[in-house]
Amino acid sequence: MVLAFYTSLTEALRREGRAVLMVVTESTGSSPGRRGFKMWVSPTGMNGTVGGGIMEHKWVEYARSLLSGPAFAPFSKLQIHDKSPGTDRSGLICSGRQTIAFYDVGAGQIPLLESAGQPPGLALTYTEAGIFAEAPFASGAGWQYTDAPAPAHRVYIIGGGHVSRALCEVLSRLDFEIHVFDNREQLNTLMDNPFAHSRTVVEYERLADHIPPEPHSFVVIMSFGYRSDEAALRALLHLDFGYIGMMGSKAKVKAMFDQLLAEGIAPERLQRIFAPIGLDIKSETAEEIAVSVAAQLIAAKNRPVFRDS
Repeated sequence: MVLAFYTSLTEALRREGRAVLMVVTESTGSSPGRRGFKMWVSPTGMNGTVGGGIMEHKWVEYARSLLSGPAFAPFSKLQIHDKSPGTDRSGLICSGRQTIAFYDVGAGQIPLLESAGQPPGLALTYTEAGIFAEAPFASGAGWQYTDAPAPAHRVYIIGGGHVSRALCEVLSRLDFEIHVFDNREQLNTLMDNPFAHSRTVVEYERLADHIPPEPHSFVVIMSFGYRSDEAALRALLHLDFGYIGMMGSKAKVKAMFDQLLAEGIAPERLQRIFAPIGLDIKSETAEEIAVSVAAQLIAAKNRPVFRDS
């Protein structure tokens, strides 16, 4: 969540004027801190992570000691997650290694940090010379890591009922942009949903006009009933998304798919649909169903071929 991290950092700088920004610029093996992990530490706050555990605790204390001293130039620290090396040991034993760059950031850098992750998607480059909107020299000259904003993963939820609202609440804490559609005017659970980025009343037969078929588009069908789910699925079935799933019992799914197959829909099209939707955790309540669906969406986002793995 690139934007949220930088927003919290700029707010800390406005409050306190100075912070240490730590960025993992390289990682290998089973390092808990992966390349691109970031954390800021101010005199009274912190956000993000560089890997956790005793290593992170050590660097938080170290960052606070830096803040009690004069301004410093960027530098980096190697951390080896093994007991054998004589130096640069992190205190962890998970193997692998990581390099953490340390930056002294102040209120003067707020405009640059505010632009990170904003349209059209400014990338920040971290180097041994500082933080730049564009790399000041070719890669290979010292450390260099470019934090390019990840493509937005957009979730399009068809149906604005109680389960939809619960799912929106879970997804609002994750790295998803949330859009909800329903064909019912003035539906209270749709109108009162504070977690969605957009709420649209539309005839389900026209959904293809509103949902772009992109690798980072995730479609969740959980409307009022069988007929509305079927209308939504028919409208979107011919499009290619990063994920498409439909809520319902196994009997409902089988009946709908049998009908579509009888009409000549290619089996491969139906095999792409996660139905019944969600991980099988024996969920019963709206909140439990939301968790099971969110977990499946996370798997699809992080491991696009997870159905076959």
